Amino acid sequence: MSGRKRAIVTGSATGVGAATALALARRGCDVLVNYSKSEAEAQATAAACREAGADVIVVRADVADDAACRRMVADAVARWGGLDILVNNAGVTTFVGTGNLDALDAAAFQRIFAVNALGAFQMIRAAAPHLKAARGAIVNVSSIAGALGIGSSVPYIASKGALNAMTLHFARVLAPEVRVNAVCPGMITTRWFIEGIGREGYEKLKAYYEQTAPLARACTPEEVAEAVVWLADGASTVTGELLLMDSGVHLGNFGRAVVQSSR
Repeated sequence: MSGRKRAIVTGSATGVGAATALALARRGCDVLVNYSKSEAEAQATAAACREAGADVIVVRADVADDAACRRMVADAVARWGGLDILVNNAGVTTFVGTGNLDALDAAAFQRIFAVNALGAFQMIRAAAPHLKAARGAIVNVSSIAGALGIGSSVPYIASKGALNAMTLHFARVLAPEVRVNAVCPGMITTRWFIEGIGREGYEKLKAYYEQTAPLARACTPEEVAEAVVWLADGASTVTGELLLMDSGVHLGNFGRAVVQSSR
């Protein structure tokens, strides 16, 4: 990388966002660390990024708020004079069994869409002129939920499907100046699942995932971050890609069972 690039990573206090911010810092980027609730974790992520040599801005903002999105981008541009990379990682869900539809209401849909889909749109809209000027890149952190129709809840699945569709749309309309891609992880070993379904539920889900995925493992936040960084600052001819990072779950467990039975 020639010179220091400038990046915003939404939802970067913990998990994939934190790993991505640190990976970008180690690659030579200055980074805006965004959080909505986890201030202590955001400051810890920022400290790690500074230790890696980055200039860091820490901004508390809810991406569901358009004014907050515009302010976040304005803060980055005021500090660094431009913007090269936007990583839309902020996301929320509710853990509701697929058969328990009565547990879902309009408020759940609206909040999840407001962060996962509308929030990404608002960040892209605010950042697009600066990314165009820099011939930069956008990476959306989506999920196999949006590609396979499986996940923690119907509104989460639908929101990630919307994010995937927006990725394709913006890859077209922002070209040739801006590349737009998405990573779609399966199960990631973060506190996200533990907080949602408890330690016992997490261990059961992880065991099932590892039994059915062809590669027999979940992925780590660092592995997702590695893919995000590649798409943001390495894949110069890649745009409009929805990169499935699910250890082969999308291939289906039936095919794996057939292969194993023939060995």
